[in-house]
Amino acid sequence: MASRDINKPDFEKRLKDLGLTIPQPPAPMGLYVPAVRTGSLVFCSGQGPSVEGVLKYVGKVGGTLTLEDGIQAARICALNCLAEVRSVIGSLNSIRRIVHLRGFVNSAPDFFDQPKVVNGASQLMLDVFGETGRHARAALGTANLPSNIAVELEMVVEVE
Repeated sequence: MASRDINKPDFEKRLKDLGLTIPQPPAPMGLYVPAVRTGSLVFCSGQGPSVEGVLKYVGKVGGTLTLEDGIQAARICALNCLAEVRSVIGSLNSIRRIVHLRGFVNSAPDFFDQPKVVNGASQLMLDVFGETGRHARAALGTANLPSNIAVELEMVVEVE
């Protein structure tokens, strides 16, 4: 068994210390691969706010859902992205950097706080990964998302 570099952060432990758990990776909703590694990058397909196979936060943010609902949906999406990434690399401790997040927010016509919604995912990355979690990002409003979910999140990470 290889010893762990004591100077390298233990992201798995930090996640546990935060009271967070990585769920089982959600099943894909179509004909795609949930996460793909190419070289030192892992690309995670869009993940929704699914918990144990049940969609949470269904509806439009700024309509039937509040800003806080959207933020919580984005956090669930981020955990599901991490689940898909971990299924490819084995351990979150192999992550060198969170490179990019792209969040889609199912928005009511007069809702313009998509960046605040996606901050739910960004804050989770910072909480778990610290400086390694700082990333480039897009926060996009959309008229519809699959199954009327509130948020969908894609992620790119650099790994060892």
